[in-house]
Amino acid sequence: MSDTRLPHEKGFHISWDQIHRDSRALAWRLDGHGPDEGAWKAIVAITRGGMAPAMIVARELDVRVVDTICVKSYDHQSQSEATLLKSPDDTLMGDGTGILILDDLVDSGKTLELVRAKYPNAHFATVYAKPKGRPMVDTFITEVSQDTWIFFPWDMALQYVEPYRGTD
Repeated sequence: MSDTRLPHEKGFHISWDQIHRDSRALAWRLDGHGPDEGAWKAIVAITRGGMAPAMIVARELDVRVVDTICVKSYDHQSQSEATLLKSPDDTLMGDGTGILILDDLVDSGKTLELVRAKYPNAHFATVYAKPKGRPMVDTFITEVSQDTWIFFPWDMALQYVEPYRGTD
């Protein structure tokens, strides 16, 4: 039987519970690894996907300074050139030393490449990583294949799904 699925149909569905568990696991992996006696100066979430993991990691690591860097690299499910829309406060960021930059996923690595060029000494962490982008991230929890599309809970709604085989 031939595989006639579209690339995005090889899906990995993440629930709110799963992203919470995986983000906590990321926090545990990062705990004590900041440059200030193990602490991080601040967390910067790459919007929009990095916002939920950043909130969870900030809570777990008791980091009170949280900012965002806004990068657009997707139009729905089509990847485009990464564009910087908003940067965090320059006095907070410096060259990135002591800053933990978080995103939900590293795919091709284009987004992290853009942000890393701006803050070369920051620590980059993602919850999920694909092989092409993995060299751009310092810490991650779960690797998925390059051809897997991750469906995050903020992109989904509950609805009926037809069975794989049959109609009942």
